Amino acid sequence: MSHAVGALVDEALPRVIRRVALPAVASNLLMTLFTTADAYWVGTRVGPEGLAAVSTSVFWVWLVVAVAEGVALGLTALAARRHGEGDAPEAARVAGGALVFALALGALLGAAGIAGVDTLFGFMQTPPEVTALARDYLRLYLAGLPLIFGYFCVDATFRAAGDTRTPLAILGASVAATLLLDPILILGLGAAPKLGIAGAALALVSTRGTAFVVGAWLLWRRGMLRRPGASARAGREVRADRLVVSVASVARRVLRIGLPTAVTGVIFSFIYVALTRTTTRFGTPALAALGLGHRIESWLYMIGVGFGAAAAAIVGQNLGARRVERAERAGWITMAFGMVPAAAMCAASLTIPETLALAFTKDPTVVSETARYLRINALSQLFLPAEIVLEGALGGAGDTVPPMLTSTALTALRIPLAAWWATEWGPAGIWWAISLTAAGRGVAMMLLWRNGRWKRKTV
Repeated sequence: MSHAVGALVDEALPRVIRRVALPAVASNLLMTLFTTADAYWVGTRVGPEGLAAVSTSVFWVWLVVAVAEGVALGLTALAARRHGEGDAPEAARVAGGALVFALALGALLGAAGIAGVDTLFGFMQTPPEVTALARDYLRLYLAGLPLIFGYFCVDATFRAAGDTRTPLAILGASVAATLLLDPILILGLGAAPKLGIAGAALALVSTRGTAFVVGAWLLWRRGMLRRPGASARAGREVRADRLVVSVASVARRVLRIGLPTAVTGVIFSFIYVALTRTTTRFGTPALAALGLGHRIESWLYMIGVGFGAAAAAIVGQNLGARRVERAERAGWITMAFGMVPAAAMCAASLTIPETLALAFTKDPTVVSETARYLRINALSQLFLPAEIVLEGALGGAGDTVPPMLTSTALTALRIPLAAWWATEWGPAGIWWAISLTAAGRGVAMMLLWRNGRWKRKTV
């Protein structure tokens, strides 16, 4: 058993959580830094229409990323359990099969999305000037989807082994390059063409694709990534039929765990598309406020995702080592770590929401509506660590169906509640529907973790 794995199952929990979670949190904050800078350049240089275009595109981006996250979670649960059992070669073969599957799936979804991009925005009923900008952004993003999916698998492979520092270093270099490319391609600085919001998509895809290639090479060099279907004897050729069978076998196991999480994310995205249709009734400022509110809250959300990824690896490895009670305590302690930034975000949303909005736009109507969104959602942010961290912990245990059912049901309530309350109170009714259902999801995850059904799952 490697040192990293031994530390995850033997080292004091607060220490191991800090060691694994903090680099994962830092990685996610780097991604949030990029999306925040993205919103800044678009909001201040392209205008409210550009901001609304990126915001509406993001809901479709969430949909495909949810699929990538489902594959990554299935890979994390399988590989972490194998590491906990001391079978690193099998973990490497699982990673190889999952990566091939993810690349093929990303190519398929990207092609389908590009072909149907006009239908996607037609369904949302976005204004013509917003649709024209959003179409360019989303097409470029979808073209690079295989690279995005590949990066998720590379990241999951490192984390399943307890290594969160290497992906942090890779992502740090990627984000630094993206932050440089973003204004160059958006504004057309120097000899670069002025691409507008399409430049933001190109900057993201090119640098994240480079991060995927570098990460995959490092995994291969370290023996953490093996050709699917390869035998334990190095150098043996892998027949095409053996490769297909092996990838299909890994894909089935990955999807059995990750598909419920992916479905949750996909449904979540469709629900936000429906919310966008309701929000569109109140004009571009409300549409921009919905996107900006999520951009600002994404800092806390991504912190939670980092802690959740750490919880998934720690829980998975401890279950593999048959240390069930330690796995349970890991979930609660990791959630408690996440409560600290949640309290800070809640306070900022209540006291300085206008200041937060002004970082992205000077439009007074958008600032006012975004501030109202943040104030209404402030208290629900205290429940976000319970939702995100414990959902990650449940995923690490391989128990993903109950979280899917409860989260989906509560999120789906937003559609009728938003339509009803928007008629009574305008955009504020939509913000209240989002806030109350978010709090409900946090309570539901705590009840599922306490129930303990996940302790009996095998993967």
